[in-house]
Amino acid sequence: MPRFELMVNARATTVEAPVAMPLLWVLRDILNLTGTKFGCGAGLCGACTVHLDGNAVRSCQTPIEAAAGKKVLTIEGLADTEWRALQQAWIDEQVPQCGYCQSGQLMCAAALLRIRQHPEDAEIDSAMSGTICRCGTYVRIRKAIHRAAARGVR
Repeated sequence: MPRFELMVNARATTVEAPVAMPLLWVLRDILNLTGTKFGCGAGLCGACTVHLDGNAVRSCQTPIEAAAGKKVLTIEGLADTEWRALQQAWIDEQVPQCGYCQSGQLMCAAALLRIRQHPEDAEIDSAMSGTICRCGTYVRIRKAIHRAAARGVR
């Protein structure tokens, strides 16, 4: 079985996995990082969003081969970065209800704030549109992103 080297949450990691195995299953089943959720398996819901070299990607559609040699940031690693304030904004705005989509929501929000320091509502809606919340907490998500931006999260 092929071996792949990558940086996961700022730690050098080597995994053995089939070439086409989705990064989602490498994270969850091999590395036991279960904060990244399986939602639809087709890259449509956003629950599996992680950062790959700083860009938000759907890990269910990203083969491990495409992640080899790159930096992967999961929800578990987010708290160890400057994005801790984003997570606090989520708490302050009481965003989660069931919580299932929240790791994907936070990872998409962090990717947005990395490129746009003070996004407008329309930019937030556009950036977050592919990440589905069954509970419909979209207004609170937008408020949390604005709160994080006001705190200077980038």
